[in-house]
Amino acid sequence: MDQSGLSVPFPETSTLEVGFSLPSDGSGLVVRDNVERHQFLLHTPSPVTPEPTDENQFSLPADAAVQIETDRLELAANLVVCIRDESGSMLAQVDHQGTEQFGVGTYSIELCGAVKTYLRVEGPVSIEATLTETILSLDETQTVIVGARSAHENPAGTITTTDDPLDVMKAVSAFSSALKTTSVERSYPTLRGHPPLLELGEELDIPDGLDAPDTGVRLELPPTLGHIFVATPLAYYLGAKVVPGDTPRLVTEDGFVHSFDGPHGFEESVARALKRTFFLDCVVRTEGIYEVELHERQTVESRIDIDVPSLYDTPLSERLEAYFDVRFDDIADLIPEWKLTTHVKPQTDNIELLPFVTNDLAVVRTPSGHEVSHSEVQAASVDNFLRDDIVRSAGTTTQSETYVRPSSSNSVEQAWVSDGTPVGASKTTTTAYQNRLQRKPTMGDIDITVICNDQQMSDETDIVDDVYGTRDGLSFDVDAHYNLSRAELRTVLAEPTDFLHYIGHIDDDGFQCRDGKVDAQTIEHVGTGAFFLNACRSYDQGLALVEAGAIGGIVTFSEVINSHAVGVGRTLARLLNRGFPLQTSLDVVRTDSDIAHQYGVVGDGGISIVQTESGVAVFCEVEHQRGDLYEMSYQAYHTSKAGIGSLIMPVLPGDAQYYLSSGDLSGILLTEDELRDFLALEQIPVVYDDSVYWDDEFLS
Repeated sequence: MDQSGLSVPFPETSTLEVGFSLPSDGSGLVVRDNVERHQFLLHTPSPVTPEPTDENQFSLPADAAVQIETDRLELAANLVVCIRDESGSMLAQVDHQGTEQFGVGTYSIELCGAVKTYLRVEGPVSIEATLTETILSLDETQTVIVGARSAHENPAGTITTTDDPLDVMKAVSAFSSALKTTSVERSYPTLRGHPPLLELGEELDIPDGLDAPDTGVRLELPPTLGHIFVATPLAYYLGAKVVPGDTPRLVTEDGFVHSFDGPHGFEESVARALKRTFFLDCVVRTEGIYEVELHERQTVESRIDIDVPSLYDTPLSERLEAYFDVRFDDIADLIPEWKLTTHVKPQTDNIELLPFVTNDLAVVRTPSGHEVSHSEVQAASVDNFLRDDIVRSAGTTTQSETYVRPSSSNSVEQAWVSDGTPVGASKTTTTAYQNRLQRKPTMGDIDITVICNDQQMSDETDIVDDVYGTRDGLSFDVDAHYNLSRAELRTVLAEPTDFLHYIGHIDDDGFQCRDGKVDAQTIEHVGTGAFFLNACRSYDQGLALVEAGAIGGIVTFSEVINSHAVGVGRTLARLLNRGFPLQTSLDVVRTDSDIAHQYGVVGDGGISIVQTESGVAVFCEVEHQRGDLYEMSYQAYHTSKAGIGSLIMPVLPGDAQYYLSSGDLSGILLTEDELRDFLALEQIPVVYDDSVYWDDEFLS
C-alpha cells in the first residue's frame, strides 16, 4: 500500500548513489540517496521539469545534478543552509531562525538536510528560516542547478594479510589512506572515508593507491592481536603507522611520547587518547570551514588555557603534544557519549572485522563481563501470565545458551564479538557489516513487510495502518501477510525489502507456519535489510537471517508474553518509523517496559530503516518541578546521516549555540508553554513518569 505518492524517478537523472523524482503534484523535486534510503523534498510554487546537467558545477563534490526553472524553493525546518561564493569561500550560515540577503553574483548553497544537497543560483537571493520552514527566494524565475551527494562510503580496496601480527600491523597502518584530510576537520564524519577491507590470505598485499598520509606519528605496540585490535581505530584517526615495540606508546617525529602503559591500563589509555584527540579536534575545527558558536569550545576555554586559533594551524605532531598537556579530567564531562564500544575477541577469525569497527570509530576492548543466568534474562512475570495469556513459542525450546553481560562502557551502543549471547549489547558479526556494504542501491519507495502468522496475535498488526509509513514527505510501500505457509514464508523472506516485522511463534525448529516450520538456517538468501522478530526465543533464527544476507535485527532471548510483546512491538515500530537505529530504539523501550530486557540485537545495531527529521534521533526526559515549570534532558543519538562528530542545535528558548551530537543536555528549565512549543516541532519520544509519550498529552 503506497502511503505517500512520490512518482517513479527519472532514470536519466539518477545514478546508483543518488536520484531525483517529482512529488505527486509535480511542484518541486525529491532528492534521493538510493543507498542510505533517505529523501529530501524541495518544494516549488509550480510544477517543474528536471533536466540532467553536469554535476561538477559546485564548490563541493556531487554525485549527480539536474536543473529546474523556478523563483522560489520551500524547504523543511531544522535545516542548516551554508552560502558560499563562486570560489567556495563561506559567506554566511542560516539555521533555525534567521535571514540573509545577497546581491548580484553566483552562489553555491549547501543544504544540510536528509540528503546532502547543493544549489547553484544567480543572485540576488534571500534565505529566510523560521521554526516551520526555510524559504529561498530569487528575484525572478531562473535556472537553478540542484546537485546531491550520497552519504554512503565504499572502501577503496581490499588488503590481503596473513594472521601474523607484524603483517596485520602493516595492513591496519594503511587504513588512514581513507582519511580525506589530516587536519582537525577529520572529526567531521563526512571527511573520514571507510577504511580498506581486510581479507585473510597467504601473504601481505597492499594494493597501489592505498597510501597512508605521512603524519610523522606512530603507535609502538607489542606485536599481539589484542594490542593491534584495541589500537586500530586510534591509528586510523591519527594517520599513525603501527609498528612493533616493547612498550605500548604514541610517538611523534618531534620526539613527543605518550605512554599507554599507565595506571588506567592499556585499553582505557587508548580509549582516552582517541576521545581526547577527537574531542579537541572538534573544538579547534571551529576556526576552520564552519565557524560556529560551539558550546563545548566556550566551556573548554573557560576552564583551561588553550589557544584555539593557533592550534588550528599547528602541525599534527605539535598539536598532539598540546592536546596531551590537557588533563583528561578537565574535559571528560564535555566529551559526548561515545557511539560504540565493541568487545572483540583477539583471534584470527576477527581480523576481517577491523575495517568496520574502525569505520564506526569504535572504542575496542577485549571481551570482559560476567555470566548471566537464564532466570535473570527470563522475566519473572512470565510465570504469572502463563495461565491467562499467549506465549509466542511454537513449543520446542532449549535453554543451553550462555548469557553474558559485557562490562559497562560509556557508549551509546555496545557490540559483542565473542563467545556467548550478550545481554545489553548487540551480537555482531563480520557478515553483518559485509551485507551492509554489498546491499545494492534501491530506487523508489521504502519497503516494509509485516508478517502475522497467528491470528491470536493480530492486535499488533494495527501498526500497518497506524505506524509504519506515517511520515510526511517520505514514500513507503507497506505490505502485510497473514497465516503464511512454509513455501509462502520462504518466498516473502527472499523478496527485497528494507524492513521485516514478524509476529508469531518461533522455537528451536524455526518459524511456525500453518503447515509446519521453516528453519532460517536452511535459507540461503533473504532480501530484507533489517528485521524485528517479535516471537519467543528468536535469537538463533535472527542470527541465521544475518548469515543469509540481512544487516541486523531485533530478537528475543526467551519466552515473551503476548500482551507484553504487543506493547514492545508497537513502541519499537514507532521508534523505528521515526528513524531511530535498532540498538538505540531498544534502549528507549527499556525505559517503560518490564520485558524489554528479554530483547536484543543481532548484526549491525546501528542500522536505521528510515531517516530522522532532523538528522539525529532525539529522545527527551521530562520531570515536573513546580507550577508550570518543567525540567528536561535532551539526548541526541547518532544515525547514518549524523555520525560521531556531527553538530546539533536544539531549538530552545534563548539558546543559539551548537553542541556536539550525542551529548546529554540536562537541567533545561521550560515553562509549560515553552515545552509545548518545543514538542510541536517534531514528533519525538518523551519519557515522563516512567512512560513513553509521543506528544504533549502528558501535560493535560
